[in-house]
Amino acid sequence: MSELDAQIPTAFDPFAEANAEDSGAGTKEYVHVRIQQRNGRKSLTTVQGLKKEYSYNKILKDLKKEFCCNGTVVQDPEQGQVIQLQGDQRKNVSTFLVQAGIVKKEHIKIHGF
Repeated sequence: MSELDAQIPTAFDPFAEANAEDSGAGTKEYVHVRIQQRNGRKSLTTVQGLKKEYSYNKILKDLKKEFCCNGTVVQDPEQGQVIQLQGDQRKNVSTFLVQAGIVKKEHIKIHGF
């Protein structure tokens, strides 16, 4: 019986290295720009993942002035602070964040349609 126990392989977890806290995988922080469909043709653009040291209200004020739309900052329990803008502003927001020097182009992910 002891020979059988020695031959049975133990469970192997292929993702154990990726889940390790000290591994370098997944250290890039992305800014996610998403669109959410409301009712009919109405839509909502959300921006999440900005660094905590930025003033979300000042960024929102500049975005609203630049794109002539309304918006708000929402506190989400899972995602932290999220900027919401009226309409489909995904491309506009991404170019604004890059031109303002807030985020590099490689760190922006645009989601939706």
